[in-house]
Amino acid sequence: MKALASLRHAGRPRLISGLISGLSPGRIPAPILAMVLVAGIFLFAPFLPSLGDPNAIDLSQRLQPPGLNHWLGADPLGRDILVRLIHGGRVTLALALAAVVVGGGFGVLVGLIAGYFGGVWDRLLMRLTDMQMALPTLLLALLILAAAGPGVGNLVLILALTGWTRFARIVRGQVLSLRTRDFILSAQAIGATPMRIMFRHLLPNLVSPLVVVATLELARVILIEAALSYLGLGVQPPTASWGRMLAEGEVYVSTAWWVVTFPGLAIIAAVLAINLGGDALRDRLDPKRRHSA
Repeated sequence: MKALASLRHAGRPRLISGLISGLSPGRIPAPILAMVLVAGIFLFAPFLPSLGDPNAIDLSQRLQPPGLNHWLGADPLGRDILVRLIHGGRVTLALALAAVVVGGGFGVLVGLIAGYFGGVWDRLLMRLTDMQMALPTLLLALLILAAAGPGVGNLVLILALTGWTRFARIVRGQVLSLRTRDFILSAQAIGATPMRIMFRHLLPNLVSPLVVVATLELARVILIEAALSYLGLGVQPPTASWGRMLAEGEVYVSTAWWVVTFPGLAIIAAVLAINLGGDALRDRLDPKRRHSA
């Protein structure tokens, strides 16, 4: 009974309560608010009916500068840049989120197995992780997409494939420090299976570092997706994408600066907001950093 009580109380994910208390109203840092604001704008704005069709072509408005009709100007086909930016942001964020979820899920599984079982499993999985990390991300993505062909599904898989290693190493390191704690030993003593221990007792205690890693990984994936779309291997026309908008407008950079300037600024703003939000989350969720500040 004592082991059960110890397991019930000591095994509770204290980091989750720290996450909730650290982000309670009135204590949320400005970078986190900026990150949430950017995500909210691009995720929900496309559902507003007044925005219009991002693929509506109007050659009479071709390369119109910013003004009352088109607040951020029009592209070479007369499409509204503001509308395409918002819809493209939704596409970019959706792809990035899907890639982070898929890659993060696989990386968490690898890290749990390597950290909990150790021995041969740890050496094998960590060498596989090191090999993956040694490969240039963009080059690997270019090679695979050139062979498999562009497409949303392939793009998500490639982005996930190039990002799971960060989750695996973080989770493995955390599990190594947790597996000798009393609540894990108590779970083992009462006969809990390794699967139950990993997913019921270890994983909830990894929420805080995983939230930070996922946030920073999201910014990295957005940059890679923009680069691949710019090279023609990512999102395909007529679907709007920030990287694709840069590629379509690069020949007009000297005559219609707004065609490439605003997509570039959107990428910079989104990545900067997410990175600053990730840094703020790390500072808020790490007790050592919070106390030292």
